[in-house]
Amino acid sequence: MSNEEKSKIIECENLVKIYKTSEIEVVALQGLDLSVEQGEIMAIIGNSGSGKSTLLNMLGGLDRPSAGKLYVDGKDLFKFNDKQLEKYKQETVGFVWQNNARNLIPYLTATENVELPLIISKTKSRRHALDLLEMVGLSNRKNSKLSQLSGGEQQRVAIAIALANNPKILLADEPTGSVDTKTSNLILDVFREFNRTLGITVVIVTHDRMISRKVDRVVAIRDGRTSSEFIRKKSYVDELSELANGTFNEREETHVELAVLDKAGRLQIPREYLDALKLKDSNKIRVELEGERVVLFAPNSGEVKDK
Repeated sequence: MSNEEKSKIIECENLVKIYKTSEIEVVALQGLDLSVEQGEIMAIIGNSGSGKSTLLNMLGGLDRPSAGKLYVDGKDLFKFNDKQLEKYKQETVGFVWQNNARNLIPYLTATENVELPLIISKTKSRRHALDLLEMVGLSNRKNSKLSQLSGGEQQRVAIAIALANNPKILLADEPTGSVDTKTSNLILDVFREFNRTLGITVVIVTHDRMISRKVDRVVAIRDGRTSSEFIRKKSYVDELSELANGTFNEREETHVELAVLDKAGRLQIPREYLDALKLKDSNKIRVELEGERVVLFAPNSGEVKDK
């Protein structure tokens, strides 16, 4: 499907989330803008406290925005009542958590864990559960209980559970955070396979920048706003072909980073750039237009142009 033919399945505009208690007020999202195309597989990265998990919870219907616009699969989540929100969580999104205890019931087998959401939604089908376990490569572990499965195997069962009700969007919160590199690559390959064969939109929240090698687009969030995007220079399929042919260059950058302008034309400048300009104690910066380039200077820079 070409980019022109794809539609936006997630649209966030000026999204704000404020958490209030009797003593403090925390602004988790501060006017975030984000679009995700139907059938896309992408990652959201950011440091702890950047707002990435808050965003994922709102996309999953687990939390409500404070202000802004949030459309998922053409539905305005701001207008949902509790009943509509519950239906949305059951039919539109699947969730994979880093903590397996939130996905799995320890005294059930792998098959029974995958069957559980089917029973709840009254679409029980052991055949469907077994098919999902086969798709994540766990047919031989179908009768194993939680204690008999490795961390990576548990996470793959969790993915099968998240896909049991055939959601349009799979949301994964730090899905590789508690496994080794080899298992992490295996889990990401499972996501890519479901994305390729079923057309499911996959949104992965992570702090691990190495995930960018496995997805086509990475959105960075800083201080509750989208700050930049990393766009793949060449397709992942081409990279796999280069690996097979022995021509892949591990030192070559796979993505190009683009700063993101919000609706008002504002952008976030990376902290390392500000540090290089020695702007730690200043909120002012000099901006000049040089042909097709916008150049930023420290306010006390000696590189002032003659007018």
